[in-house]
Amino acid sequence: MNIPNSKGKLYLIPTTLGESNAEEVLPVLVKRVIEVVDHYIVENEKTARKSIKAVYPEKVQSALILSTLNKHTDVSKHNEMLRPCLDGINIGLMSEAGCPGVADPGAAIVKLAHEKGIQVVPLVGPSSILLAMMASGMNGQSFAFNGYLPIDKSEKKSALKNYEKLSQDKNQSQLFIETPYRNNKLMEDLLQTLNPNTHLCIAADITLPSEYIKTFRVNDWKKVKIDLHNRPTIFIIHKM
Repeated sequence: MNIPNSKGKLYLIPTTLGESNAEEVLPVLVKRVIEVVDHYIVENEKTARKSIKAVYPEKVQSALILSTLNKHTDVSKHNEMLRPCLDGINIGLMSEAGCPGVADPGAAIVKLAHEKGIQVVPLVGPSSILLAMMASGMNGQSFAFNGYLPIDKSEKKSALKNYEKLSQDKNQSQLFIETPYRNNKLMEDLLQTLNPNTHLCIAADITLPSEYIKTFRVNDWKKVKIDLHNRPTIFIIHKM
């Protein structure tokens, strides 16, 4: 009697949040998994290869089989990406930075893996969202990540006012991000739009040597000079 092969696992493999030392921010289990896994679903092939080499330099790059998953990837390709798991082969899912599946297109693959009965194994690693929240001093019991703000100025102002009201009404800290080259403009908008007593946390370059994490009231931020241009940043607001 033929016994069908068991399914492979889908490992959710975190990466560093920038040019930081992988050994300082990633646990040894990540290295052990990368050592034995050759099939990967990645957001960016160049970044993924660099991350794999940083964690496990001995990995033979030519042995890697990478599938690219980003916002341009057709949904019809998702099944093919997971096919190795159905044949008993383990797959690693990697984000461009941080934890896959969180504010990341990999969530669609994780959902599909569950539907196909594939075991999903999340590995410990840096999440800019959680690290910023931990260091903010705001409400870690209730918070929401809202992604990007609208680009239109009036829509952005309306969104900020809405998040500020939610934070007060629900006692819920509100997190969001911006395209790094627009950070300084967003900072100006925050100081012009928010209530002077609203708490604002700026968490930039998390886990990097240039890491900067501060929480002040909006009125106090107006006295601070900071350049956030092209620095990955998490913004958190909470009106107490």
